[in-house]
Amino acid sequence: MSQQQIKEFEAVMRPVIDAIAQSGIIPGLEDKLNSTFPAGAETFLNIERACHEAIEAGWMCTQGGEGRRFGRVVEPSSDTQNLSIDVVDLTDIVGPHHHHPTGEVCMVMPVTKDAKFDGHGAGWCVNLPGTAHHPTVTDGRALVLYLLPEGKIEFTG
Repeated sequence: MSQQQIKEFEAVMRPVIDAIAQSGIIPGLEDKLNSTFPAGAETFLNIERACHEAIEAGWMCTQGGEGRRFGRVVEPSSDTQNLSIDVVDLTDIVGPHHHHPTGEVCMVMPVTKDAKFDGHGAGWCVNLPGTAHHPTVTDGRALVLYLLPEGKIEFTG
């Protein structure tokens, strides 16, 4: 991926990055994101479209294999309020257990209409600092974009 592609993707993400930076990853952030950037609204659709276009262009979700493709799109920096951005493309899978030392903000984009990520359909879910889980997609295929403060994630199993 080129620096130009990264900068263009960061620009699409800017409203969400700024909203997270304003509040931090705290209780209530999930509700705030779902009301400010709901599934089906312009910002959500722009990000979703950018993800699908980047996957089709071959520079996003370049690692992994069938049913589980992934990759870091943006490293944490001052341009992203110290948030990294990763995108995964998952189909009916229970992923590796991991811990969120600084929290995790997930944007769920079902590809299959009824697909869910950790029980969530289209929209936002937030894992507060100190939480852990096996990321799970059920009922089909979904893209999940996730933002990590300082890019921190600890795989535990």
